[in-house]
Amino acid sequence: MRKIIISFALLLSFLPLLAQEVVVMDKQMFIDKVCDYTQEKAWKYKGQLPAIIDLYADWCGPCRRTAPIMQELAKEYAGRIVIYKVNVDKEPELAALFGATSIPLFVLIPREGQPQFIRGAADKDLYKKAIEEFLLK
Repeated sequence: MRKIIISFALLLSFLPLLAQEVVVMDKQMFIDKVCDYTQEKAWKYKGQLPAIIDLYADWCGPCRRTAPIMQELAKEYAGRIVIYKVNVDKEPELAALFGATSIPLFVLIPREGQPQFIRGAADKDLYKKAIEEFLLK
């Protein structure tokens, strides 16, 4: 009986990963989970999993077209990557941090090394290729 309870508890702990959603991020969450740029001069990623940060705005047509793709990818790669989204109108400091002069801007953050960018909207295959070849290599 104890094994069944332990197995059930473990299963429940993994359920959130199976239904992973895109996470809305603000400045404080960025500092806590990604990089504390207020204290560190050099890039130092804090996360355990590779990540994508989608810099977007509600009024942006291409951003609205890519949002469902990011949601699908969050579910497909649950437990392997994390996808965040940052509204540039609400978080202009984060937008400036990445030089987001146009949106959407996708920041791909590997566990180690420097982030890379995908500027503008693209199809799902391009994002999957970037995930497989850059984030999960």
